[in-house]
Amino acid sequence: MRIAALLVAFVIALSAAPACADDVATAQGVIRAQEQAFVRDDASAAYSYAAPAIKEIFPAPDIFMAMVQNGYAPVYRHKSFEFGESKSEGNQIAQHVHIVDANGEAWEALYTLEQQADGNYKITGCSLLKAGQAV
Repeated sequence: MRIAALLVAFVIALSAAPACADDVATAQGVIRAQEQAFVRDDASAAYSYAAPAIKEIFPAPDIFMAMVQNGYAPVYRHKSFEFGESKSEGNQIAQHVHIVDANGEAWEALYTLEQQADGNYKITGCSLLKAGQAV
């Protein structure tokens, strides 16, 4: 009985643990690839990293790109884009990104990614706050 309780506690602890290094590197690669697609104004490539739920909301690459340009200007154009802390839970990863926008203002982004049936990670969302701003 004690072994079962310890096993349950161990599984719970792991579910909130920092993300595995391989998964973090993969997730960061997906985010970086999308970021570079924005730099090149490559809507199709940027859109390819979006999860199916995002593609349902924005059914075409040009619509998706317009949303990013208008609502996520610091992600679209910036001076710096640096990865911060990562967390994982099951097949999901949360990745913090520190951004300095084109005007020199600091932002904090929280990307969420989910592993798809084919094993690839896709971006399920991005929350953006000016650095120091309360949620």
